[in-house]
Amino acid sequence: MDVNIKEIKGSWDKGYSLDKHIFSSSPAGYNSHGFLQFRTVRSVIGEVLFQLKYRLDFSPDEFCAQVNLLASQILKSLEVTFSLVDLVVPIPPSKKRDKQPVVEIAKEYARLKNIPCYENLLLKNSYTKPLKNVHNTKDRISTLTGVFSVIDVLPEGLHNILLIDDLVYTGVSLEAATAVLRSYNKIRNVFVLTITRKEQE
Repeated sequence: MDVNIKEIKGSWDKGYSLDKHIFSSSPAGYNSHGFLQFRTVRSVIGEVLFQLKYRLDFSPDEFCAQVNLLASQILKSLEVTFSLVDLVVPIPPSKKRDKQPVVEIAKEYARLKNIPCYENLLLKNSYTKPLKNVHNTKDRISTLTGVFSVIDVLPEGLHNILLIDDLVYTGVSLEAATAVLRSYNKIRNVFVLTITRKEQE
């Protein structure tokens, strides 16, 4: 799979995203219920992620196959970059789903790399509205204030963690999570990986 990897800057030690989420989106008229529809062109990675989040709830085999595809791509593209990582942490989702794509991708990547995944290390104290619907940076920061907390579940020592998220736009969510993780005395370095990115205009 072709990807367009880009470094993402922030308070973490090193971060990357695999590709853009969307190349273009334009109005395509109204549906029979009067809702405006859009003609959206996604990257290959963006389309796989979209299918995982919104289309594959009732196809478990296909869901697992696409999760493996994304996790394998992370390993293939950034194996050397993340060679020091010794555990994986998914960023807690904003919306409840039967299967959380970010969590499943993190677990599969950890399995492929033969390192642990701690999905209960970083917790969201309350569910928030999806940040894709919060367009003002100040409001995004306010939405996430005090939302994350860390549970002391790691073995003794200092660990290099890989924080995985599905999509980055302003990076506010990743910044908030990184700040909380850095307050934990068992963390040495925080690395960040997002499957896709929405680039600011």
